[in-house]
Amino acid sequence: MIGKTRPPSVDPAKPRGVLRTRLDHGEFQHARRAPSAALAGLIEHYWYVGWDLRGLPAQQQETLPHPNVQLIIEPGAAGIYGVHTGRFTRLLEGQGRVFGIKFKAGGFYPFLRTPVSTLMDRSLGVADVFGAAAQTLESEVLACDGLDAMAIVAERFLHAHLPAADAQVERISTLVADIANDRSVTSVDQLTTRTGLSKRALQRLFQQYVGIGPKWVINRYRLHEAIAQLQEGKPVAWADLALELGYFDQAHFIRDFRKLVGRSPADYARVESAGRR
Repeated sequence: MIGKTRPPSVDPAKPRGVLRTRLDHGEFQHARRAPSAALAGLIEHYWYVGWDLRGLPAQQQETLPHPNVQLIIEPGAAGIYGVHTGRFTRLLEGQGRVFGIKFKAGGFYPFLRTPVSTLMDRSLGVADVFGAAAQTLESEVLACDGLDAMAIVAERFLHAHLPAADAQVERISTLVADIANDRSVTSVDQLTTRTGLSKRALQRLFQQYVGIGPKWVINRYRLHEAIAQLQEGKPVAWADLALELGYFDQAHFIRDFRKLVGRSPADYARVESAGRR
């Protein structure tokens, strides 16, 4: 059995993994809504992003990956996206809006019924999973004005396609929430102790339900924690932060950070500091 979730060491209500916390100009909206109790075991939240840059230069937004499948709808495009292993970059221009359903880690498997790892770094059309009814979902969501109305449409659709209950979903989603919220989790060995599962069994469980291995999930959430600390603007001792996040030394931390974010921790901190002035 998985141990009880420890008190979170990070704020679960605050979006994590957004590399640019503010745009240089224009209007930008970001909102989230929790699912109903009936869907809370499968859905993390619904989200909405809107922007208005008409007459202004385009701006680039970047986000870090999460171990979640997402169903995303916007004018002219809709899809189901598996775990993306690199940072996601989007050029925002003109006026636009996007609605998303973020499934809990493991929460999309009951809909897909095949290993979620088959979706890693790729996407499917919504109809590939939900059939012709996907067209109704897309059109009704895009006809809505605002997140609340969009979420109601999504809830109605998901209720109509609710899969059979799967006890493993709660198990894996609780474990991933532990990893996300407890910064002391820095190794797969710790997970084997908590769960009583072998490393091989954990790997199979994560590949089937989450779509990526447990080591990757741990590493990404610890890097999310590093980003959050740098965004707060507090002085950072890099060697201490690296050790706190489970790295053997500062060099390995900087290497992983640069590979994912595209710049060193110090460079990222300087850019964020300049944006706050």
